[in-house]
Amino acid sequence: QVQLVESGGGLVQPGGSLRLSCAASGSISSINGMGWYRQPPGKQRELVASITSGGSTNYADSVKGRFTISISRDNAKNTVSLQMNSLKPEDTAVYYCHADIRTYISPYREHYWGQGTQVTVSS
Repeated sequence: QVQLVESGGGLVQPGGSLRLSCAASGSISSINGMGWYRQPPGKQRELVASITSGGSTNYADSVKGRFTISISRDNAKNTVSLQMNSLKPEDTAVYYCHADIRTYISPYREHYWGQGTQVTVSS
């Protein structure tokens, strides 16, 4: 089994910063990539940023130059982080961690989601 545990959401004023982290653990044999999606109120979930195991990154146009995604490995945990700077009210959403992985149990690629963390940008 695989677990994704998110942390770092909260309330911040416009122009402020937040850092989200997501730790993936469990029966992971390899990671193809990890990323962050968000779902604003009343809207569909959208990609914010993603990163491959090789370090290639992809960002939504709305966050380019403000958000930075990174990935690290420490012992049995793979952690993807999202540094969010110059936050705007329109960044308000529930942010979800995503992992594209292979496990020791199945030969197929599998997709896992975190439980979601609320980010609210408001004065």
